[in-house]
Amino acid sequence: MKTRTLVSTALLSAATVLVASPVPAHHSFAPFEDTRIRTLEGTVKTFRWTNPHVMLTVLLKTGVLGQPQEWTIVTSGPAILTRFGWRANSLQTGDRVRVVCNPLRDGAPGCRLHTLTMLDTGQSLKTKLSAASDLNVN
Repeated sequence: MKTRTLVSTALLSAATVLVASPVPAHHSFAPFEDTRIRTLEGTVKTFRWTNPHVMLTVLLKTGVLGQPQEWTIVTSGPAILTRFGWRANSLQTGDRVRVVCNPLRDGAPGCRLHTLTMLDTGQSLKTKLSAASDLNVN
């Protein structure tokens, strides 16, 4: 009887593993304030075209002394951004940009990108269907 129980348990376990479907992983955007929009202008320091999220850092001039403040900006992955016209070489170190984004809830210098505009050319790179003009920009 013990052998029969062990065999049944083994078969049931194997069947469960074979039938189970993988669940895709998702990185949450919960740290960002969905109801607040910031507009920032600065210079691109880094641009990383990587999964699961494309990231860039932008240096902003802030404070009385004009000391730069580094902001980390996160957006969707390369596959999604490609659909909106982005490429691995869309941004270069030193590019002057304006970003419209949701800031981090904890007040740290970071945000989730909606739209990026190249200040020297006026080219706009979006990350979703809504345009920056559709947002309540503060």
